[in-house]
Amino acid sequence: MEQTSPDFSMDSPTALAAVALAAVSWDGSLTRAGTRSLRHLLDYRAPYNQRSEAQMIALMDDLLAELRRLGAEGLMERAASVLDPRQRHTAYAMAAEIMRSDGPLLEQEQLILEHLAETLSLDLLETAKVLEVMDILHAALDDPNWLTPTDGTLRTTDKPVATVAV
Repeated sequence: MEQTSPDFSMDSPTALAAVALAAVSWDGSLTRAGTRSLRHLLDYRAPYNQRSEAQMIALMDDLLAELRRLGAEGLMERAASVLDPRQRHTAYAMAAEIMRSDGPLLEQEQLILEHLAETLSLDLLETAKVLEVMDILHAALDDPNWLTPTDGTLRTTDKPVATVAV
């Protein structure tokens, strides 16, 4: 891959968007579902939601140019070097959300997320929690197994799934 453009600087918000873009385009294509998911993740998250349409287009144009230069893996690695530990966790969750946007994770997507977790130096227990939440978030409403966590234990509907303080 080519070297990073010398005039392209990557701050934390750019790095988060870079990880998301790398996740959605890892296989070399941008699907409609993945593109919509990427747009949705950025549209409702600060600081992206405070930027003009022109600023967001410029950000995506810059990131697409870096993606062409570095490839998805190179872009992801460059972004990881900019993020602090909390931001790395958020970046992983964003990537998992994008990859789940078009259905259950495929084997290749699972491998990509494993590689991303390694690249971001994330604990496997923490990434497993993120993936479990994604399973719940993306479960079909008529799926009777949505209450079965990945650890093999069975949750029953007569016990609360979450507690909310009032």
